Amino acid sequence: MKKILITICARGGSKGIPGKNIKMMNGKLLISYTIETALKFSNLHNVQLALSTDSIDIKNTAEKFGLKTDYIRPADLATDSAGKLPVIKDVLHYHEKLNNTIYDFVIDLDITSPLRTIDDLQSALTLLIDSKEAVNLFSVSKAHRNPYFNMVEEQPDGFYYLVKSGNFLTRQSSPKVYDLNASFYIFKRHFFEMYNSAMTPKSIIYEVPHVCFDLDEPLDFEFLEFLLKNKKLNFEL
Repeated sequence: MKKILITICARGGSKGIPGKNIKMMNGKLLISYTIETALKFSNLHNVQLALSTDSIDIKNTAEKFGLKTDYIRPADLATDSAGKLPVIKDVLHYHEKLNNTIYDFVIDLDITSPLRTIDDLQSALTLLIDSKEAVNLFSVSKAHRNPYFNMVEEQPDGFYYLVKSGNFLTRQSSPKVYDLNASFYIFKRHFFEMYNSAMTPKSIIYEVPHVCFDLDEPLDFEFLEFLLKNKKLNFEL
């Protein structure tokens, strides 16, 4: 059976939504949705859960939901400018050394994009396993804007034109594009020895077949809580 490390990264500081990782969401702490999904997934696979945080409050909160760790994220990886991949790589190396093992896959679950199901994770993992050349996978959603049709950017002369050029008269005829929803990323272990960005020449996607979005602004938080409170989701979270 494949050995899998699930990483849950939760920095203490947040400017968009202060304290969002342990903020209440429809009667539950936001972090609990992701931990519960990870624990359910671990019942089906050979999985180790790993928390990466610089916050004692988050560490203690996660422990109450069954995710205990002695790992503390280094200060240089807990800044606004620190990238996600070095954070994942550091906690990966910690657990491989701690458990004297090498994992086959790393699944990173983002606390602020919790609209994922066990079926999503199962299907996505299968996609990556079945693709011999792909090194990683990330979750996406159908895009509502298309850079070939209705997105513009400033040109060097100060005028504005489409982000991507092409003679497409309708959005439907334009090349298909996707929004990154940040819900989960899956990596083959050797990815971390080869790449410094999740966007590689050998990346594939899993299109989430239901509503899924990241909580970047307070309004996103309010919208998700509305969906949960009013049972507007057509799947079980």
